[in-house]
Amino acid sequence: MGYFIEIELKGADVVVAKSYEAFVKEREKLEGSVGFVPTMGALHEGHLSLIRRAKAENDRVVVSIFVNPTQFLEGEDLEKYPRRDEADRKICELAGVDLLYMPTPDQIYNEDELLIAAPKVRGYILEGAKRPGHFDGVLQVVMKLFNIVRPDRAYFGKKDAQQLALIAQMVRDYFMAVEIVPCEIVRDPDGLALSSRNVYLSPEERRRALSLSRALKRAGELIRNGVTEAEEIKAAMRGILEPEVDDLEYVAVVDRTFRPLERVEEGETILLVAARVGTTRLIDNLWV
Repeated sequence: MGYFIEIELKGADVVVAKSYEAFVKEREKLEGSVGFVPTMGALHEGHLSLIRRAKAENDRVVVSIFVNPTQFLEGEDLEKYPRRDEADRKICELAGVDLLYMPTPDQIYNEDELLIAAPKVRGYILEGAKRPGHFDGVLQVVMKLFNIVRPDRAYFGKKDAQQLALIAQMVRDYFMAVEIVPCEIVRDPDGLALSSRNVYLSPEERRRALSLSRALKRAGELIRNGVTEAEEIKAAMRGILEPEVDDLEYVAVVDRTFRPLERVEEGETILLVAARVGTTRLIDNLWV
């Protein structure tokens, strides 16, 4: 994969590997259980919550930073996606990460790749319908990273709920020896779910973006008050979202396998929303 070796010892603990060979060399030195947090960088508190949980549950923690080109569709924000390598390295150092992997695309991908495809149903609904082929790229890179890092556990946020479900399915279907650990959504004090793309929002757009969390909060209130009809809940959410967002892509009520539900089933349901505010695409969800 990689064609040169570059290791940097940064700070007291974190080792940064910028090639495949360098990473493998350093990975062999890690003793005990390994928790893995794969990211695309521009780290924020949401990522730190994953790192903290990984540290609490494992002897060592590995983080990867890789803006994966195969999961971006034509016309999406691959070129302008936030990149803050030095700041991210410092964050990992302060967070006590043991090993940071920062490969380049030519170290991960070859010209004539073996391909992994998302499942034909669950991979092409909701996010998959709006971004066809996106999950193929996600699963491709996650499988590669799992094979390189060889973690005992891997940590993913629940905000990307469909991605989380498909990665868990990939691990089951391919009999991969890694435990997938879902982690709670982290929000700013105003309720906006943390995302590296939030930096794209103007102050006025951010105000309107709060309609996503408000809609989910209202749905939760309805459910606690005994409302279980999915259509009634979705209608209430749309009533909050439609005046604020520029494009409401979907509001959905599904079970943990992403099968649409007519009624909320306690402990088995996810409420999902995707919308554009300005040019920024946002997703959010509530697990009930």
